[in-house]
Formats: sequence, C-alpha cells, structure tokens
Amino acid sequence: MNIKIIKTKDGSQSLYLPDLNETYHSVFGAITESEHVYIEAGYKSLTKQKINILEIGFGTGLNVFLTCLAAKNNDKKIYYETLEKHPLPQDIILKLNNFEKEIHQILFERIHQAPWQKAVNITPQITLHKNQTDLLYYKTNKLFDLIYFDAFAPDKQPELWTAEIFEKMYRFLDTDGILVTYSAKGQVRRNMLAAGFKVVRLPGPPGKREMLRAVKKT
Repeated sequence: MNIKIIKTKDGSQSLYLPDLNETYHSVFGAITESEHVYIEAGYKSLTKQKINILEIGFGTGLNVFLTCLAAKNNDKKIYYETLEKHPLPQDIILKLNNFEKEIHQILFERIHQAPWQKAVNITPQITLHKNQTDLLYYKTNKLFDLIYFDAFAPDKQPELWTAEIFEKMYRFLDTDGILVTYSAKGQVRRNMLAAGFKVVRLPGPPGKREMLRAVKKT
C-alpha cells in the first residue's frame, strides 16, 4: 500500500493515499476536523451515562483516541465498536506523531495494540472492539447511540453512501440515536432522508461550509 504521512494545517499529521488521491483527514486540520465533527457534534450531544458507539472507518484510530480524551472529563461508560476492512500497517501508524504528552502516545499505542475481533478495556471507561470487516456485510444485534460515519468520500467509496447503507445504519441505532459525518453533499442528505433520518446541516470544520447530523426518530 502506497501511503505518505502529511502534516495538516493545524499541525497534526494524517495519511495520504496517492493511488486514490485521498487523505484520511482534512488537510485543513486532522485533529480539528475529528474534534468538530465527531466529538463536538456527536459525542458531546449525548446525555446518557452508558453509550454505545459504532465507528465506520477506524483508519488511524484518531476518533477512538479523541473519544477517550473526551470521556476522561465525565463518568460515562462507553462500548466502542469500530469497523475497518483494511487495517493500516503498524509501522505506518506508529510513525504518526500527534502527541505532546507521553501519556497520550501510550494511549494511542494501546488502541492500536488492542487485538482485532475482541472486546477489550483500553481505559477504565472504554471498552474497544476493533472489527476487521466490511460495512456491507456487517451484522449486529446491538443498538448504538451514536455512529461516527468516517468512510472515504462519496466519490471514492460510493457503495458506502447509498440509501440502502443508511437504512442499514438506521436499524443499528437506538431511538434518538445520532449519526454524524463530515460530508454534506446533497445526494448524501437525500439518501439519509430516504432512510428515515431527520437530518440537519451544521457548520463544518475549517475548509468545509457544512457537515451533517442525522437522528433516528420513530
């Protein structure tokens, strides 16, 4: 796999895939984007003390890491399941250097050293289940309160942005469950609406005018 480490505008690092001409995060700021879309618009909007999170696109593990940091400020207990069809090589992951504190580097490494296909406690508050699978074939009986939808862009992975896929994720969510994503394309919004979601446009992170948050209402 041809992968390059890049520095984004907020100083944090991400990965670039030349063969796809795609980055794992926004070039305007990897950490800034993830915090804005998934933590601020997603995680922090939940009031439950016990939360089930499903992430589509584990990637570099940044969303898991930021969720761990956010959870330290409250007493929430989190079950966090993350799907990734093609896990990144460990040697690439461990070259990323986004951490000013050694304790943060240790946490990041613990996330990536956690085994696949097994639920493990990575902090006293968070149980992580890394699932090497394709969303197209993923099945679960668990209901989630929050979905981080962080697949590659619709023009790179169109099969993951269809109305049928959003219908599938709608079924994964509990009542009032939330799905957040960085994309605000018109067709993506229409597919969410067709799946039954109530959809709102929110201000996007730097470099993007808008993002989407979808809520399951019955």
